[in-house]
Amino acid sequence: MLINEQIKAFEVELTGLGGERLGVVERAEALELARAAGADLVCTSLMSSPPPCRLMPKGKGKAAAQQEAAAARRSAAPAGAGGKPGAGGKGGAAAKGGADKAKELRFTAHIEEHDYETKLRQADKHLRSGKPVQLVVKASGAKEAAAKAVLERLLADLKEAGVKETGVQSSGKGSQVRVNPK
Repeated sequence: MLINEQIKAFEVELTGLGGERLGVVERAEALELARAAGADLVCTSLMSSPPPCRLMPKGKGKAAAQQEAAAARRSAAPAGAGGKPGAGGKGGAAAKGGADKAKELRFTAHIEEHDYETKLRQADKHLRSGKPVQLVVKASGAKEAAAKAVLERLLADLKEAGVKETGVQSSGKGSQVRVNPK
């Protein structure tokens, strides 16, 4: 939300202190009206031309902007999610996938058995707690077949805890699959 001189548009659609529509006026004139009324000129949206602006009592515009920003942050946070988004262990990071955030676990095409078992336990734990998992195997060129093999093995090992949402997707840098909890 922009206030007073932060507004750069040449013209604004102005609403007065009492909610009355004052029409489209030049920014300089709107700022002058705000100063004369002892108010702030507050831009409520940048998505239209001219942008809609309101006269608000001095200081109320900044408070309204802070409340709006806090409300946007609250609505963006998933309900009941504790902790910091993206906080994960070594080798994992939160990634967007569909409506839910999935825990992303990254593998290499030629993964050591111990590392495979560790990541498998992590994926199983997330799936059993009701969270989706994005399994990513980084490989390119000739290693692409090995990457798919690792993903197929993971899917077979996780079949009791989850079900794949999509087929194995391959790109130039590797393969991936999203697994949802059962």
